[in-house]
Amino acid sequence: MNAAGHQIPVLHFSNEVVRGGAEEHILTLLRGLDRKYFRLHLVCTPLMADSLRPDLPEDVEVIPLCLRKPRQLGAALRLASILCSRGIAILHSHLFYASLFASPIGWLCRVPLIIETPHIREHWRRGWLKSRYTVDRLIGRFVDRYIAVSEANARYLTEEKGFPARKIVVVHNGCDLTRFQPGHRPPAGLKRNLGFADHDPVLVAVGRLEPQKGHCVLLHALTAVRAEFPAVRLVCVGDGDLKAELEQQAHALGLDDAVRFVGYKSNVPDWLALADVAVLSSFYEGLPLAAVEALGAGKPMVATAVDGTPEIVLDGKTGLTVSAGDPAGLAEAIRRLLRDAGLRARLGCIGREWVLECFTQECQVRRTQEFYLACWEQALEKARVHVPDTPLPMHRLR
Repeated sequence: MNAAGHQIPVLHFSNEVVRGGAEEHILTLLRGLDRKYFRLHLVCTPLMADSLRPDLPEDVEVIPLCLRKPRQLGAALRLASILCSRGIAILHSHLFYASLFASPIGWLCRVPLIIETPHIREHWRRGWLKSRYTVDRLIGRFVDRYIAVSEANARYLTEEKGFPARKIVVVHNGCDLTRFQPGHRPPAGLKRNLGFADHDPVLVAVGRLEPQKGHCVLLHALTAVRAEFPAVRLVCVGDGDLKAELEQQAHALGLDDAVRFVGYKSNVPDWLALADVAVLSSFYEGLPLAAVEALGAGKPMVATAVDGTPEIVLDGKTGLTVSAGDPAGLAEAIRRLLRDAGLRARLGCIGREWVLECFTQECQVRRTQEFYLACWEQALEKARVHVPDTPLPMHRLR
C-alpha cells in the first residue's frame, strides 16, 4: 500500500502495432500483480488494444491511444491528461520507442516513478547518430529505473547505451508454464489439415514475421535439411510485415509443399504439440518467450546464440545453439536432432526442468512487484527528506 493506504496507480504504455513478446510480458504483469497494492491501467495503440483486450483481466483499464510520431501533439496531450486524471504513480513503458514519447511526458506530469523495460538490443541502430545512443541517453534523464529482461540486455544497457548500472535491475521474462505440458496432444486432424502426413517430421517456429526473427535464414536452412529429410515440414506461427515476402521466398525455393504460414495463434501449446523440433532463428532478442514456451512444452530447440537466448537455450544441455545468419549451421543442428530421438528427448526433458526453475510467470511477477514496491518506498523516503510538508504520494519525487 502507499502512504495513504490506497492502491498505487500503475500505467503500462506500449505503442507497438504487432503483438509480440513484449506484449505477452505486459499481459503477465497485468494478470499477476497484486491488486492489494496496485491499480492497473494500459495505454496502447488501438490495434494492440483490440488484440490484448480478450486476454486482460476485467479490472485493468485499457485506453487506446496512438502516439508514434512527434507531430501527434493531440495524442501527447491526451496521454498527459490520462496520467494526471488517474493520478498515475508508476509509469512503465515497454521498448525504447514507447519510452521516447511517454517518459518525458511522465516527467512533465510529475509522475513519481518512471520505468522503462527495453526488452531487446536494437540491432537496427546504424549511422553516426543512432549508433551513438545520444537520444537514448537524453531520454534516460527522464527515466528513474530500467528493468532488463536478461543479463545480456543489462550489459547492452550499460556497455553500449552507457546507462548507470545503479539504475538497472534484471527480471527475467516468464510465462504461464501450466499451459505447456510435454504430454499435450495437438487437436485431432490439425496435422492433416495442413496437408502433412502423420509421420512427417515437423519444425515449428513461433515468432513475428519480421526481419528480427530470421525466417529468411530458416527457409534457406530448410532446403538443406530436406536433402536428408525430404518429408520434413515447417510451420511458422505468427503475423508480420514480411508474410508475403516470405511466402514468395518459400515458393522460389521450391518449398510450397513443406512450409505453412498460419498467422498469429493464441493456442500456441497446440502448435508446439506438432513439433519434433522448435526453431528460433533470430538475429537479436531480449529474452525470447518463444524459447521458454518451447522448452516448457518439452520440445528440443535449435536457436541462434544471440543476446539473452543462451540464458535459456544452453547449448548441449537444454537445446542446440548456432550463429545468427548461418543457414548451414542451422540446418546441421536441425538434422542432428532429427537423426537422434534420444537426444531430442533428453534436451526436451532437461529444458523443461530448467524453465520451471527460472522462467515462470510467478517469478517474473514476484520480482517485478518487489522492485516496484522497493522503488516506491525509496521515492517516498526521498520525498519525506526533501519536502516533508508535501502530500504524498502524487507530487514529483526527484
